[in-house]
Amino acid sequence: MGQQSGTMTVVPDGSGGFSGGLSGSLGSMDIQNGTIDGDTLRWQMKMTSPMPMKLDCEATVGAGGEASGTVDAGLFGKMPFRATKHAAN
Repeated sequence: MGQQSGTMTVVPDGSGGFSGGLSGSLGSMDIQNGTIDGDTLRWQMKMTSPMPMKLDCEATVGAGGEASGTVDAGLFGKMPFRATKHAAN
């Protein structure tokens, strides 16, 4: 599927978890089981297109709002990603 880009929304729940979603060129996915542990975020998403699969994700957020991590796509392996924090409008 090659390099992808999208926008992820993170909504902390105030008790160490978060919800939100990811939208990009392949569609949208809801965040499930989001946890915040210090500067580490962990969550899952269920992809439906181009094929259904569960994605296990983890990211480390730096002091400047830059984040990097991996998306574990099971048999397809782990894929690296990076992100930049943008303030909510």
